[in-house]
Parts: sequence; C-alpha cells; structure tokens
Amino acid sequence: MRLTEHERQVLVKKAQEVLGEVDVMLFGSRVDNQAKGGDIDLYLKTSKIVEKPAKAIASIEAKIILVLGEQKIDILLDAPNLERTPIFEIAQKTGVRL
Repeated sequence: MRLTEHERQVLVKKAQEVLGEVDVMLFGSRVDNQAKGGDIDLYLKTSKIVEKPAKAIASIEAKIILVLGEQKIDILLDAPNLERTPIFEIAQKTGVRL
C-alpha cells in the first residue's frame, strides 16, 4: 500500500468526521506497491442513510486536501439508500481496510 501511516489516519478520520461510523478501504493503484503515481481511490461503507451524498463526498475530499495538500481523490460511497454499480463489488473485493 502506497500510503504513509499519517495519510491512512487522515483518510479515516476525515471520513468519520462527515459520516460517523464508516468502513474505509483503499483500492486501485495505490494498493499496488509496484505501481507509480495514481489517485487515492476510497470505498466508504456506512450502514446509515446519507441524505446528501454529493455534499458528503465533497466535504470529505475538502477535509483531506486541507491536511494532505492537493490530491486527486475518488470516493465511492456505499449507503443503504444509494445505488450500487459493479465498481462497488470490485472495490470491496480488491480493497484494503485502512
């Protein structure tokens, strides 16, 4: 996994600040230690209904960027009231819990 311990802690903390109890997983190229570059792909799963998912995602991204600096961050938000697509299964199967 190509994230520092500090980066992992920030990602989890900022997701929790917005969503409360949430599972945070990293997937995509940052999981591969041999790869170079790449954005931070996060899969966030909560058992709570998220009324304004776009606002929640934007808030999490902003909070992360304020601490870690400008980053390309992609967030998949999985909540009971939101539609799931095949990428959610891929993220869940290939992701690493932070």
